[in-house]
Order: sequence, then structure tokens, then C-alpha cells
Amino acid sequence: MNNIRYTTDLTDVSWDEMKRVLVEDSFDNLRSPKQLRESFENSFKAVIAYANSSIIGTARVLSDGVCNAYIVDVWTYTPYRRRGIAKRMVEMLTEKLDGQHVALFTEEAKMFYKRLGFSDFEGGMAKVVGAWLKLETI
Repeated sequence: MNNIRYTTDLTDVSWDEMKRVLVEDSFDNLRSPKQLRESFENSFKAVIAYANSSIIGTARVLSDGVCNAYIVDVWTYTPYRRRGIAKRMVEMLTEKLDGQHVALFTEEAKMFYKRLGFSDFEGGMAKVVGAWLKLETI
């Protein structure tokens, strides 16, 4: 993809644009633009994919930098899917995770992640502390 640009530099990200396109593509989980910025900036590493100047992909990883990592927010804008964009973003995230157990949760994209070397595991659990995602009024 010649016109796709990937960056880990979050300096010039338009969080309002990200929110808008996530809502448009039905990948919104109700975070405000400010909460999106905080989520991405507090990550071990984040990747944003652009087509020209438009955001068309996101991915990020949380990690302790030693042995455990968790991939979240992997998304490619629907018109750009099946072009290797998510694959490249996941590759960029995992470049600096040698020796770490990298986990993720997915229902719809299991075959995609299996092609990237991930395998199923049992025993996952989750808990929401308090109310999930304190919604901000804008």
C-alpha cells in the first residue's frame, strides 16, 4: 500500500477525527476524544495508520516491558480492510516485545491472529472495577 503511512508518534493525532471515524465505522466504545488520547498516550506503544491525512487504523499494546503484554484497539477502517494494514500494525507493536507473553481478546478475528502466530488459550477472566468507563459530558 503505497499511500498508507504508519506512525508511533502521537504528537499530531486528531483525537476528534479518530472519535468521528470510529463512530462512523461502528468501532466506538464510548471513549471521548480526551479519553482516546489518554488511552493511547498511556500505552507501551501505539500505532496509527493514515491514508493521506485520514486515520484508517489503530492498534496499541500495554506492557510491563519485561514479560507481559496485552494488545488492544486493533482496528482498520472498513474500506481499507484485507490490505495488510492491521497485520503491519500488529507487527510494529510486537517488534519490541521479545520474551513477553502477548495476549489479546477477540471473537471475530481469530483466524487473522492465528495467521500472525497467536494461539487460543483458556483461563482468561475479567472484572470491571466500579462503573466501566466513566462517561464524560462534552
